[in-house]
Amino acid sequence: MSTVLCVDFGSTYTKAALVDLDSGDLVATASSPTTLPDATGQGDVLDGYDACVSALAQQDPRALEAEVVACSSAGGGLRVAVVGNEELVTAEAGRRVALSSGGKVVLVLSGGLDDDKLARLRAAAPDVVLLVGGTDGGNAEVLEGDAAFLSRVPWPGPVVVAGNVDSQPLVAELLAASGTPHVLADNVVPRIGVLAPDGARRAIREIFLSHVIGGKHLSSRTDARGRSFTDMVQGATPDVVLTGVELLARGLDDEHPGAGDVVVVDVGGATTDVHSVVELDPEDSGLAREVVATTPVTRTVEGDLGMRWSAVSTVEAAGRDDLADAAARRRRHPDYLPDSDAERDVDLHIAAAAVRIALERHAGRSKVVVSPEGRVVERSGKDLREVDLLVGSGGVLRHGGCDAVRRVLEPATGDAFEGGWQLPRAPQVVVDRDYVLAAAGLLAEQHPVAAHRLVSRLVGAVGG
Repeated sequence: MSTVLCVDFGSTYTKAALVDLDSGDLVATASSPTTLPDATGQGDVLDGYDACVSALAQQDPRALEAEVVACSSAGGGLRVAVVGNEELVTAEAGRRVALSSGGKVVLVLSGGLDDDKLARLRAAAPDVVLLVGGTDGGNAEVLEGDAAFLSRVPWPGPVVVAGNVDSQPLVAELLAASGTPHVLADNVVPRIGVLAPDGARRAIREIFLSHVIGGKHLSSRTDARGRSFTDMVQGATPDVVLTGVELLARGLDDEHPGAGDVVVVDVGGATTDVHSVVELDPEDSGLAREVVATTPVTRTVEGDLGMRWSAVSTVEAAGRDDLADAAARRRRHPDYLPDSDAERDVDLHIAAAAVRIALERHAGRSKVVVSPEGRVVERSGKDLREVDLLVGSGGVLRHGGCDAVRRVLEPATGDAFEGGWQLPRAPQVVVDRDYVLAAAGLLAEQHPVAAHRLVSRLVGAVGG
């Protein structure tokens, strides 16, 4: 039986799973604190990986010889700045594309670059700049002006160009002349009302692998078989997880079907991420005031919602003053592990707040408004009401037992929410206890059947 070792290099923990490619079974799993280089350069991201491999080998010696595929959010993950034309059109489209590609959006600028905006861009320290603007054949002035500005600075790069295709030859010439690394991609907004993320998503992945992974200097050595960190990593962890979510929702074919509409909420120490794959009804978009269309595959990142670094802002957003002191302790000590039932109870309260607020922001709400056509339903965000499956992820959920589902996930579902929130009404609710979505995303391209069998663990008999 052939096996593959799937590894997620996280900023806090490295997780590893040995997968049997014939059966799609998890043969063994392990996790270890990730060791990141300190200010003196001591430490290496492969330290945590080595500990995982050692633990896996004790369960199954094939771990020592298995092929390795990996994703990474170590060192803060992928930081993306979006530079666009109009705030509500191309800049917003760029923000959505950056999120779906696995990036953390650290800055959004619009209306043309100048010295003040350059200072903000430098302060944000992005790994990648996503340069967008203009529909195909439309406005070219801002996109070309931004490229000329970056070439004069010059900007050290890298840059992904995903704006008006008619302007791309000139933009590429400007960036090449200044030595700025760049990749050209399809326009994210080829025409008003259309969002086309796939080309830019691929380009950001290419930049992540070629410039970001090695550029963070997280590793200076190889493993026991001579493989380097850059050899192993295939993409940013959130991008890989989203691939796993797509496979879970859509399946492969009639013999390997999907679970239907799916939403995944991942509660971390600093952020709470929501991934959704929901097939849209073209006859009932309800987005009368949105000029950037909603897409079936969506990811949002809530940087103020989390279990440790963002615990204080989470309880503030939820209006839970009774949890303020406990949240402050968790922010001061992000490595804290609950040591009593009372403290575990606090963690579940914080997680429930993070899940509910993150889902509300992702889903948006519906309301009746009066328009020239009469009374209509206007919606914002992504309508999750008919979602078939809600999956929870993150340490607090994986280790929280039955209480995690009952107290954290189920309260974010139902049919009657004040304010018109479009939350899941009656989904099946599960927890990704074995962290299979990342592993499946890593395997999806080369071993799709094994990847499908792996995600099928989340819904029992899906796909047989």
